Amino acid sequence: MQAARGASLTGDANEPDDIQATRPRGLRLRYLALFAAVALAAYTVDVVSKVLAVEHLSDGPDVELIGDFLVLHLVRNPGAAFSTGTGYTAVFTCLAIAAVLVILYLVRRIGSAGWAVALGLLLAGVSGNLTDRMLREPGPLRGHVIDFFMLPNWPVFNVADICINAAAVLILIQVYRGIRIDGTRVPKDEK
Repeated sequence: MQAARGASLTGDANEPDDIQATRPRGLRLRYLALFAAVALAAYTVDVVSKVLAVEHLSDGPDVELIGDFLVLHLVRNPGAAFSTGTGYTAVFTCLAIAAVLVILYLVRRIGSAGWAVALGLLLAGVSGNLTDRMLREPGPLRGHVIDFFMLPNWPVFNVADICINAAAVLILIQVYRGIRIDGTRVPKDEK
């Protein structure tokens, strides 16, 4: 069904770029609330798990959760994954700050539950590791990230890292499904 000048009343894959003007405000607010709830919950789990890891693993032995497959082993990581770039902690901190700002900018356009969850997890993960870099020893911008989950032949990681990787998977799924961040679908001829 079409209105004047060919505008669709039922919506289609070729919706306008300014989809926020056509989406109900209540629906947008639900996506923002979902984003905020996921981000806050995941961030809280990350921070609390790091506090507990430091408290219980600092002076004690490793804790085997599932034999040698999953072990709690405390590491203070000044670098990135696989402890690469240990001399660039301040650079990683600045990149994390930039990533948080980009996520907060993008969330203004959120138009789907999948993107809300993905960006919430991404914000939680980046913010969790950023909090360590800002507040932990040896000082602001140079703090070491607390990692404590150890798998065989894999770098030690934390809840924030899990959130970042889960977000990456969800973002790839959204892209594969052709769902843009604003909730519109990529037209089939553009896939």
